[in-house]
Amino acid sequence: MDENAAGRRKEDHIDIVLSGDRVASRVDAGFDRWRFVHCALPELSLDAVDLSTSVLGRRLKAPLLISAMTGGPARSEAINAHLAEAAQALGIALGVGSQRIAVETGAAGGLGGDLRRRAPNVLLLANLGAAQLLAADGRDNARRAVEMIGADALVIHLNPLQEAIQEGGDRDWRGVLHAITGLCTNLHVPVVVKEVGFGLSAPVARRLVKCGVAALDVAGAGGTNWALVEGARGTGRTQALAAAFADWGIPTADAVVDLRAALPDVPIIASGGIRDGVDAAKAIRLGADLVGQAAATLKAAVTSTEAVVAHFEVLAEQLRIAAFVTGAGHLEALRGVPLVEVR
Repeated sequence: MDENAAGRRKEDHIDIVLSGDRVASRVDAGFDRWRFVHCALPELSLDAVDLSTSVLGRRLKAPLLISAMTGGPARSEAINAHLAEAAQALGIALGVGSQRIAVETGAAGGLGGDLRRRAPNVLLLANLGAAQLLAADGRDNARRAVEMIGADALVIHLNPLQEAIQEGGDRDWRGVLHAITGLCTNLHVPVVVKEVGFGLSAPVARRLVKCGVAALDVAGAGGTNWALVEGARGTGRTQALAAAFADWGIPTADAVVDLRAALPDVPIIASGGIRDGVDAAKAIRLGADLVGQAAATLKAAVTSTEAVVAHFEVLAEQLRIAAFVTGAGHLEALRGVPLVEVR
């Protein structure tokens, strides 16, 4: 791997996502199609609404995940420190960005043991691309990704469309499912699989669970479109290729509904276009166990730990109020409140 080129690409990713709407998916995440039935007499204390939950063996104060954002450029060290400290303060989960640069070159970018020291009690998810598992040392790199940050689980991200658009991307995906199966058999922590913004379908999800995957992040369409991100940093030809996929993908809400119906007992993470705590509440009601947010958090992550904490405190309070005004005193109750589909 060319460390400098990979680092520049990750820097470009941060700048492009921070720049605004030009890389937002043209697919609606699907949550506006659903509406809670308001409960005017909740018979609850708002302060007593319990948002706590357990996911992959860790207790969380709220069902929230700071989703993967950065992958190793120099400034990601500060970003990762802010995110880790905020996750610890909030009692929520943290998923790091791709560790490919860190495991292949040693340029950690904040993805080392210091991350776990900053967040000793959080559900911490390591991250590696599925295509990297095909390398001869793919399984060893996966183990190193987990060990270098003391992670509780490893996220394998599926990004075939992004790689197809990216100049020099990984285009041969033959054998990826077999590699994931071998990883699930041999890795000492659970394996989670996620998309990167185009969604997981029920047939793909079933295949993944059958091969031993412990949890799934739908990472649906409705947030950042990574084909457009690669197009924004590429040549005219790359931009033209990417433009055709601006409205590609499975909306996040649809993916959650489909996966929960297909796999009733598998932990599901909803990410992709989550705007606020009401969207988070809808995702949980539709079947998610955990709700992730990335791009909407990046500006705060660049700023400070306090900014990240403030951002997620608002999101958690919105979720708490949504539960309160549907008459749900805890998450299990929220999963049973009335929700109507608005066409």
